[in-house]
Amino acid sequence: MAAKRKPPTLQQKKEEVNRKAIFWSGLSLLLLVLLIVVLIILNT
Repeated sequence: MAAKRKPPTLQQKKEEVNRKAIFWSGLSLLLLVLLIVVLIILNT
């Protein structure tokens, strides 16, 4: 009896989720840096 293989779509979904996580992490980090820069500029 042949062993059942997992469908390749699972790996693609996992990769897509990782890309979204990287995108959101980078975006939030960028927004945080921009917020700090704006606050420093307004404070001086």
